[in-house]
Amino acid sequence: MTLSLTSASQAQPALASLATTGSLAVSALTRASAPLPGLNDESPDFFDGGRAAPLLDGPGRQRSRSDARIDAAKLGAMPAVDGGEQWECLAEAIYFEARGEPIPGQVAVAEVILNRVDSERYPDSICGVVNQGTGRLHACQFSYTCDGIPETVTEPAAWAKAGKIARLLMDGHDRALTRDATHYHADYVDPYWAAVYPQTARVGRHIFYRQIPGA
Repeated sequence: MTLSLTSASQAQPALASLATTGSLAVSALTRASAPLPGLNDESPDFFDGGRAAPLLDGPGRQRSRSDARIDAAKLGAMPAVDGGEQWECLAEAIYFEARGEPIPGQVAVAEVILNRVDSERYPDSICGVVNQGTGRLHACQFSYTCDGIPETVTEPAAWAKAGKIARLLMDGHDRALTRDATHYHADYVDPYWAAVYPQTARVGRHIFYRQIPGA
C-alpha cells in the first residue's frame, strides 16, 4: 500500500477507525461493562492499573517500569526512522487507527497487531494481519483498509511518532501493556465478541481483549 504525505489543508482527513464489521470491527451499540483502569500519557505507570508483573531484563533481574515505558521523552530522543514494507504497514495502522490516542494507546494498537502476527490464528506478517480481509464485504480487520479513502497522511508529526513506535515494537520492545490482547474496540461500541473474550486492558478510548481457544 502506498502512502502519500501532504498537509491537512491539501487532503481529506482520514475517517475514524474501527467502523466495520470484521474481527476488530465494531457495532454502533453502547455496551455497559465494569470499567477497567485507564491509562494515558500522564499515568505514572505504563501498565494497565499497575497489575502486570514486572518485566525481566536478563536472567532473574527485574526491569523497572520506567525503563519499559514508551513516552514522549523516549520518542523525542529518537532520530527519524524508516523501514521496509512491514514497518510501513505497522506505522500506517498506528497512524490511521490511533493517532488521536495518547502514546500508550498507540502502543497498545501496535501490540495487538504484533500479537496477531505471533498467533497461529492470523497471518504471519504485519502486512498480512493489517490487510487481512481487505476487499471483502464485512471482512476487513481495520476499517481504514476498506473505506475507499486513499491512505493520505495529513499530519506529518503524528506519522513520525507512529513510525517511531512501530520501529521500537518491531525491534523487540516489551509488549506488556495489553497482556497478549488480539482484539480491541472503542469504548462507545459493542462488538459481539466482547461478551466472549476476556478483557485485558483499557487504554485511552479502547478496550482490549484476548482471544481464547474455542471462542
